[in-house]
Amino acid sequence: MGRPDDEYDYLFKVVLIGDSGVGKSNLLSRFTRNEFNLESKSTIGVEFATKSIVTEGKTIKAQIWDTAGQERYRAITSAYYRGAVGALLVYDISKHVTFENVERWLKELRDHAEANIVVMLVGNKSDLRHLRVVSTEEAMAFAEQHNLAFIETSALDASGVDTAFQNILTEIYRLMNRKQMQADTSATGPTIKAGQKISLGNDNNNPKTKKKGCC
Repeated sequence: MGRPDDEYDYLFKVVLIGDSGVGKSNLLSRFTRNEFNLESKSTIGVEFATKSIVTEGKTIKAQIWDTAGQERYRAITSAYYRGAVGALLVYDISKHVTFENVERWLKELRDHAEANIVVMLVGNKSDLRHLRVVSTEEAMAFAEQHNLAFIETSALDASGVDTAFQNILTEIYRLMNRKQMQADTSATGPTIKAGQKISLGNDNNNPKTKKKGCC
């Protein structure tokens, strides 16, 4: 049996971004409630759900935020990104325009979120193999160019969904752990306590998470 949902060592805020209709809400419901809704409507405003996982002996509670992808709701961005330490950047493998817009979403993320936010590119609806227009190779090349993790998922058949969230939460934890060890070694910076909501802040010396380019 796992620990009750209100008992955890760390709380991480993760945001879902990407065009409307790519399946963000169903990724959220599949991971947190193991549910999928074929009649899923466009999200209006913001909603979030939580789920706890265990990684490397620590219980991590993920607070996952889902927002509308439509342009008319874009005014919420600053508050939406505030405090987020991870982001799933989602596109639909059967609609190339949603992949083309990934770069714009990534720029918005870099503009509003903390510099060291851990980002994973997610090609959703992998069950639509017969309708695929975005190749795995094309997406992997983009992810490598922008220093992103990458995975393909299907909220419909659940493939890759748990892995995506488990991997990003584990990477956030490891990054936080490295920062804690650096702080302990130099005897500077705040001490991170179990149960504390984590904000990664800037870490320009970390090559794995260093922001590339000028933007």
